[in-house]
Amino acid sequence: MRKVDVVIIGAGAAGLFCGIHAGRRGRSVIIIEHNQEVGRKIVISGGGRCNFTNRTVRAENFISSNPHFAKSALNQYTADDFIALVRDNGIAFYEKTLGQLFCRTSSREIVSMLLDECRKVGVKIITGTEVISVRHDALFTVSTASETFQCESLVIATGGLSFPKVGASSFGYDVARQFGHSIVHTRPSLVPLTFKTGGFSELAGISVDAEVSAEGKSFRENILFTHRGLSGPAILQISNYWKPAQTVSIDLLPDIDLANSLSEGKQDKRMLDNFLSSFLPKRLSEEFTTRFFTNRQMAQLSKSEIETVCETLKHWKVQFGGTEGYDKAEVTLGGVDTSELSSKTMESSKVAGLYFIGEVVDVTGWLGGYNFQWAWSSGFVAGNVA
Repeated sequence: MRKVDVVIIGAGAAGLFCGIHAGRRGRSVIIIEHNQEVGRKIVISGGGRCNFTNRTVRAENFISSNPHFAKSALNQYTADDFIALVRDNGIAFYEKTLGQLFCRTSSREIVSMLLDECRKVGVKIITGTEVISVRHDALFTVSTASETFQCESLVIATGGLSFPKVGASSFGYDVARQFGHSIVHTRPSLVPLTFKTGGFSELAGISVDAEVSAEGKSFRENILFTHRGLSGPAILQISNYWKPAQTVSIDLLPDIDLANSLSEGKQDKRMLDNFLSSFLPKRLSEEFTTRFFTNRQMAQLSKSEIETVCETLKHWKVQFGGTEGYDKAEVTLGGVDTSELSSKTMESSKVAGLYFIGEVVDVTGWLGGYNFQWAWSSGFVAGNVA
């Protein structure tokens, strides 16, 4: 049996970062990872370039049963702090849109940076190893098939259920329940939504700038038609807030005063679908005209027909039947109940020395680097006390 100060289960963003900061305090740290490779979600994120944080990070960018829970960790370790670390390690990056920061070359640079920082402070990482059991008496006992560890502090950084192809599992939730913690209902999020009825598979591949609204929240970015529903940044964002049976409203022409354009177009000799293709992709304008309107010459449109066109394109009401599931979800909404954790340290209020960090906790960020920042911030605060 090997005795160490801290065992961290999960070598993703949060687990590695926690290990670094515990190691900097002189703590002996072992990180156990069931995959053969560490940081697999980091590697595949952002199209292989890792959207590692966002220039603007506020608690309002996160969803949780306690909307204030994330504030302490985010204030203790900020986006600027992580940006400084990236700069110090010579990693080139760029800002894409809405404050999103990406590696210029490869997401593997972030993984290499984290591994280098772990090496500097003596953190040991064991990969390809499943944890079989966790017990707690005076100390925590963590058993694997090949070895058993005892530690004062145990950190669960195993992530959520999203991306099962990179090894996601319910392990973190199972450990939480074992020690008496509640789990806020989990579901796939930052995920494409699927139509309830009447799909638009013929429009698959078409992307348009739109404003998408639900639950009092609106996001202005692209939407993408798929064979089964809608995807794209604005849809992924609204999926954090969408609830089954809820209608989502989509403005397909957010910068256009369509009522005025249609009224002025009354002198136009073009057909409606042709006229609308001035503002929308041709296939989309043709499909919507076929489905929702009478395709007639602009001069022949009645006042009520103009109102119907405006209402449909400016306030398209969509009923989604579900999501594309955990296979396509970037994150898991829900998780370990924050009312049972310290917001300052991420320590359990039920078992001293037990910590939960990163995606396994009921804190879910918007698309755009926010979930990585939560990993860095929650890992930092736990690493500073574990």
